[in-house]
Amino acid sequence: MKTLRVRWKRLVHNNQTCPRCESTGEELEKAISILKEITAPLGIQVVLEKDELPIEAFHENPLESNRIWINGRGIEEWLGGKVGSSPCCDVCGPHNCRTIQVDGKTYETITSDIIVKAGIIAALSLTSKSCCVGDTGDQG
Repeated sequence: MKTLRVRWKRLVHNNQTCPRCESTGEELEKAISILKEITAPLGIQVVLEKDELPIEAFHENPLESNRIWINGRGIEEWLGGKVGSSPCCDVCGPHNCRTIQVDGKTYETITSDIIVKAGIIAALSLTSKSCCVGDTGDQG
């Protein structure tokens, strides 16, 4: 069975995170459920890993928070998007937090629909790598 590995890193300080990360976490749970249904018939299992980013590491690099990778590639890479930033909340302090831009729209909360879209693209790349191994194209 192939694996679609989804990894999410978010700021956690005093057992709290920012509203942006909290909302993304809720959206991510929805997306994982959908992706499991979609990929199961393809023989792909979906694995979610959640990493905490301590406040000290966040201060060094705020754009590491609220970051999602699918099979080692940033979600924005799968979607042809780019990373941005904007002010967030008291937990984040004076630091701007990660946003992503996809199809001309900026997302502070990463929504389930774009997570699913990136997951489907990644899952298709898993299936296309092995779909034709040994296939010479002969029908004969």
